[in-house]
Amino acid sequence: MVRRRDLVVRVVSQVLLGPSLMVAAALIIKGYRDTGDGFGAGVVVALAIALRYIGLGSRAAERTLPILRYSPWLAVGGLLLCLAVGFFPLLWNGALFTHQPAAGEPVTHFGSLEFFTPLLFDIGIFSLVVGVLTILLHQLADPDDEIDDGETT
Repeated sequence: MVRRRDLVVRVVSQVLLGPSLMVAAALIIKGYRDTGDGFGAGVVVALAIALRYIGLGSRAAERTLPILRYSPWLAVGGLLLCLAVGFFPLLWNGALFTHQPAAGEPVTHFGSLEFFTPLLFDIGIFSLVVGVLTILLHQLADPDDEIDDGETT
């Protein structure tokens, strides 16, 4: 069955991805307080991708965002990064999730961005959430879903 998509939803779904990536970057960098919010950033991007699925249909969404093919790799990479951040301190006789640099040590800055292990953990959570949610979106999408622009075939 061919369904017609609303023009406003189609346009908004295409335009919204860029701003959602900017909001996600801001959430990862500073979150709601200090350390960041990788989970919230991942959900923001996944919602923008879900809107693209709704606005364009599954085939067009996957055609316009070819990165969606790599969602399983993104999820696995995020999981491995989170595990590495959590368990690597054990190799140096530290506790799980020991932050580096330690409290009181100088932290490398780039503007207001601080380079330390919680940032890596937030990036891993972001990758994991975006990867898993886009895999779910792909599985739930209707592969026979097409856009009807009013043209008759």
